[in-house]
Amino acid sequence: MEINDGEEEDFEFSRNYFLAKELAGSGKKSTRKISDINVVDEQELRAAAANIELKHEKEINTLVNSYKSLYPKWVFELGCGFGLLMYGFGSKKVLIEDFASTALTEYSVVVINGYLQSINLKQVVIALAEIWWEELKTKRRTPSGVSSKFQQPFNSQSMDDLLAFLHESDVEENDSFVCIVVHNIDGPGLRDSESQQYLARLASCSHIRIVASIDNVNAPLLWDKKMVHTQFNWFWYHVPTFAPYNVEGIFFPLILAHSSTAQSAKTAAIVLQSLTPNAQSVFKILAEYQLSHPDEEGMPVDALYTTARERFLVSSQVTLNSHLIEFKDHELVKTRRNSDGQDCLHIPLAVDALEKLLSEINQ
Repeated sequence: MEINDGEEEDFEFSRNYFLAKELAGSGKKSTRKISDINVVDEQELRAAAANIELKHEKEINTLVNSYKSLYPKWVFELGCGFGLLMYGFGSKKVLIEDFASTALTEYSVVVINGYLQSINLKQVVIALAEIWWEELKTKRRTPSGVSSKFQQPFNSQSMDDLLAFLHESDVEENDSFVCIVVHNIDGPGLRDSESQQYLARLASCSHIRIVASIDNVNAPLLWDKKMVHTQFNWFWYHVPTFAPYNVEGIFFPLILAHSSTAQSAKTAAIVLQSLTPNAQSVFKILAEYQLSHPDEEGMPVDALYTTARERFLVSSQVTLNSHLIEFKDHELVKTRRNSDGQDCLHIPLAVDALEKLLSEINQ
């Protein structure tokens, strides 16, 4: 039987692939350690990044200025009840804030910086209720149209009451609204399901409009069909700015820098990714124990074995020992001896760094 050149090439590719897998499987275990990762001082790295010369500055300015011709259209679409979602390569912070400060001067604007690590959405909703109530009083549209229970909505601790107040439709002009600018609506402080649900409910309120930006390619996975088409009612705009993320990047740890809690967790997570899923799960047991027993020297080896065996992560003490050897070789775990003379396992990370590491593992 004859074999043509294409089939022979496919055969050779398959053969090389399986040979590579076989060699990889038969090789020695990884000897990488946290201390082997070459890192630099964070301030030095940020200073170097800040001094990188921006290329094609003239072309970029021309591109960004071309978006300004869209401002009247964006205002019109907000008035029609749409939300604006900006996507594309580069920071859109300056562009959106320029739009808000020049084209939305007749409206109140509240800014949410989604690139921050934590955001209190309830305080945002209270602030929106306060602003809208002041506008109602200023425009003398009060009391006949608004029910008594909403006379001071910002004193209520109920999100449902606050959102209901913002959704009241007894206003003369349909295009009267408060605009929320959300930089990085897919940021770490807003990425959870509860925050996105609250933002979607906010966006569906009669007197709220949202202008937001996204930078993660998987950001649309945060929303279901109802949220996209009914609540947020997005009008998508591709507005690449090619601008550096100078402000947003300040709040993210640099992977090549050291001396920070977040970075300690990040480097440990990098090492854990080279281990097997079972080894990662065993490490997770140890980390959870250490967080829940802060006053102890560490987790006894026998206790770790019992828990890991109950969760079907190890079948024998030999299997557990192989995981522990890897942990110690990578400097993820150290051994201590408690007051009873029993060997205990301890992860050499601060509490906040260990919590950060657990969140990295669970993602």
